[in-house]
Amino acid sequence: MSDNRSMKYAEILSKLIKVETISSRENNDINKFLAFHEVLRETYPKLFATAEVESFDGNLLLKWKGKDSSLKPVLLMNHHDVVEASGEWTHPAFSGAIADGKVWGRGTLDTKGGLAMMFQAAEELIGEGFTPERDTYFVTACTEEIGGEGGDAISLALQERGIEFYMVLDEGGMILYDPIGGADGTFAMIGVGEKGYVDLKFIAKSNGGHASAPGKNTPLVRLGKFMAEAEKAECFDVYMSDTVKEMLSRFSPTMKGVMKTACSNVNAFKPVLKKVMPMISPAGAALLRTTLAFTMSKGSDGTNVIPQEAWVVGNMRFSHHQGKKASVDAITALAKKYDIETVVTDDGIESGITDFKGEAFTFIEKAVNNVFPEYKPVPYIMNAATDSRYFCRVCDNCIRFVPFKIDKQQLDSVHGIDENVDVDTLAPAVDFYKYVIKEV
Repeated sequence: MSDNRSMKYAEILSKLIKVETISSRENNDINKFLAFHEVLRETYPKLFATAEVESFDGNLLLKWKGKDSSLKPVLLMNHHDVVEASGEWTHPAFSGAIADGKVWGRGTLDTKGGLAMMFQAAEELIGEGFTPERDTYFVTACTEEIGGEGGDAISLALQERGIEFYMVLDEGGMILYDPIGGADGTFAMIGVGEKGYVDLKFIAKSNGGHASAPGKNTPLVRLGKFMAEAEKAECFDVYMSDTVKEMLSRFSPTMKGVMKTACSNVNAFKPVLKKVMPMISPAGAALLRTTLAFTMSKGSDGTNVIPQEAWVVGNMRFSHHQGKKASVDAITALAKKYDIETVVTDDGIESGITDFKGEAFTFIEKAVNNVFPEYKPVPYIMNAATDSRYFCRVCDNCIRFVPFKIDKQQLDSVHGIDENVDVDTLAPAVDFYKYVIKEV
């Protein structure tokens, strides 16, 4: 049963969910985000009165001045824009309903929930008269879901000011059961990096013609052959990084049979694991190589017309070991085999990996062990993109973790239907952020 503190936090989050903050490339009106900022000011008056607040076209940067300006500052992040909420929901997507022990609505997990608990931690600490040792910054962006222009702009401004952070803590992994398949336990999945992001357009051309007399290898046929071969991903290098090996090693005590043996002795069984992990799940495969997902396409405008030009768009998440250039070169060479042109439409940005043996990760491990002693911290590489990729410009230690315990339905609800968060996980999340702010 949820306690009064948890219900208080649930009601705060519900209020934030009710403000619709869908971001869209087609509509850059920031008024809805400015309205949301006013709700934040009303909800966290002590924080907004204490911190220096700057707005970057609807993206907020707050600075809470610490005692010792000679120490490197820390930065806590969670964005407030959300994706669209189509489909049939159990509770309307922007109702902020509190029912069945959960808060329901778009953004509860991604990531107004994290934002609310992060700000709540600061609000309560300020109310207690606390001042952090280090300058403590907060960033909440309204463009994370559409490319991250806000995070990009803020990170460049901070870089220009010569600010270098000790640690950045952004959205990312959460606490969940069996994250990879075969691990019979619940783990705090702490992202220490994320794969790079590139959008590519593959264009096939011809002289067109009437569909009644088709020639061979028309544009759509060539694109189809190309996509079928690209799906095998054989042009991308398979590699098991130290982070993946450490992840598997930490999973191993909860595993059974061959997987337990292999993950307990990763170096000895590395060739086997490289073959087995893609069979376990798509997420397992993605940890080992660059991936390419085809997401958009267009041919002719008529059912009886062979297109003079057809195209598909591929979203690439490139691995750290192969990198952007080599990954793009590899798929470009494959496309050329089918007489297809490759155009980079979004060049993305490369970001680094935080050392799981370093001070910042060790500190977050300590925070998890303090607040969630029953869950083992595990480092991993995120396949999804976050705003923290831009803050690698100003920090070598970007950690990606939101301290919510979630189940598989909740994990699948991110960018899906019926997004929700358990009321009981909110108070521990506030405690986690308090620990980070106080102890770092």
